Amino acid sequence: MTASNSSTAKARLEAIQKTFTPPPPPSLPSQTTTQNPPFPYPVADATIPFWRTELHPLDSHRCTLELPEKCEIAVIGAGYTGASLVHHLLDGNDSAGRSIAILEAREACSGATGRNGGHLKPDVYFNIPKYKKMFGNKMATEIAKFESSQVFAVKDLVEKERIDCEFHLTRAVDACLDQDHADKCKAEFDQLIASGEPSTRDVHYAGGKDAEALSGVIGAKGAFSFTAGHIWPYKMVMHLLQRAVDRGVNLQTHTPVLSISETPSKDGYYSVKTQRGTLLAKAVVLATNAYTSSLAPEFTSRIIPVRGICTRINVPEGTTAPYLPNTHSVRHGPGLYDYQIPRMDGSIIVGGGRKTFWDDVSQWYNVTDDKTLIEPAVEYFKDDMMQKTYRGWENSGATLDMAWTGIMGYTTDLMPHIGSIPHKPNQYVCAGFNGHGMPLILLATKGVAKMIREGCDFGETGIPSVFQTTEVRLRDDSNAILDSKPQ
Repeated sequence: MTASNSSTAKARLEAIQKTFTPPPPPSLPSQTTTQNPPFPYPVADATIPFWRTELHPLDSHRCTLELPEKCEIAVIGAGYTGASLVHHLLDGNDSAGRSIAILEAREACSGATGRNGGHLKPDVYFNIPKYKKMFGNKMATEIAKFESSQVFAVKDLVEKERIDCEFHLTRAVDACLDQDHADKCKAEFDQLIASGEPSTRDVHYAGGKDAEALSGVIGAKGAFSFTAGHIWPYKMVMHLLQRAVDRGVNLQTHTPVLSISETPSKDGYYSVKTQRGTLLAKAVVLATNAYTSSLAPEFTSRIIPVRGICTRINVPEGTTAPYLPNTHSVRHGPGLYDYQIPRMDGSIIVGGGRKTFWDDVSQWYNVTDDKTLIEPAVEYFKDDMMQKTYRGWENSGATLDMAWTGIMGYTTDLMPHIGSIPHKPNQYVCAGFNGHGMPLILLATKGVAKMIREGCDFGETGIPSVFQTTEVRLRDDSNAILDSKPQ
């Protein structure tokens, strides 16, 4: 990134920060102090996502009335990252559960995982040309392989653990509505094929009239399809948390962490200060995504809270929804897209809406307020969205049923931060998934668990090396969130 671009990003960021007012402190259950975590932190009274309409008994659970005094491993965050990390830590080692504590600021799985589209969609072609330019051919191929392998890793997990989370293996279809954008995507795809890129083997392209036939999207100029999945994310996470609690893990919801000591004590314990007291832990894992910098200041301006919106659209009771077998991403132009995930009950999970609000950075950049909707997007989703998007839906009567917001963690170099935190032995991070955590987290946390259990280096985890959090990355002042050209 050029110096001028970096200066532009800083200027825009300063302008945003001058107008931004942090949300009021959260109201939490008993045994709290008047002190609250520093920004960014989760707000109270968040919007209710569809995924949280059937709550699990552990949703606001505390395994013990009081916070434990000590543990071997403290995991901060009870979403997909925290739950899957603990699952891997316990794999073949159930007795380790009694040495692990999970601390969650709000309810379990109330953050990004409980608010996303439930879409397990790997990137096997779209950003690969960009990654080739950034990191070289070998690393771009490695990233694509890492992502695509997650679909079947989740399938294997669901089947092995018999998780009732409505997992479905399907095809994802990306439909381009703009001809120039479709031509650009097709040209880059052709280059990937010519170079022998392995990830393209599962990708099928249809252009012209065939694009609309393949996707069902009215006016599609080009369409790409590939293997993907979708799930009820809350149910999967809560199953993993229940499994962990059954093995002795101490889950403490409604327990915001205020700070973590910079260095361990002489006997190797970090002090994890919460609103309910202090927990001593020999290892600490930040599964905190957008909120990471509140507990690890080195991630300030490196992992940014970004607000998004998601909805559920349904057809009138007593009617049958038109057939929509695949998941979809409808691309209106570079960086502007919606996504639709059909459910077996006939409803559709719909998110995105960027074309209605992305130009107004105050709606999404450095925002942690998920108790407020993004109104321009709500009006867009209300306006017969399915009828205007898909063939055969014109007379469906589909209407907006629910809308909610969620906070994602975007990184300023667009790569996750995973691994040991520099200069903090036995502190780890697994965060900053850029709204793309579902096809990354399960195997990323497996790698971090291996580091903790075996003391191995990051290079032995199977995670792409560009995901490793390093001092070089933390010192980089560029901001690709604001400055990079939309794809």
